[in-house]
Amino acid sequence: VEKLSFRERQVVALKEMGYSNDEVAQRLGISKGSVATLYNRAKVKGYQVVIVLAGDPLGILGDVPEEDPSKED
Repeated sequence: VEKLSFRERQVVALKEMGYSNDEVAQRLGISKGSVATLYNRAKVKGYQVVIVLAGDPLGILGDVPEEDPSKED
């Protein structure tokens, strides 16, 4: 797998988060055509999808809240 450029990584991340080409273009200050080109180039290179989650909903990054001892299963 060929490494993606910084801009390709930006486009892929935003597209995988559900942003449209118009939204990605506006956010990055580039044209819609550039977004499409960068995204297609990344697909040709065989990028891997990484899921980005806000915060730590899975409790895997530490600071996991302790169970309330007054609650029973």
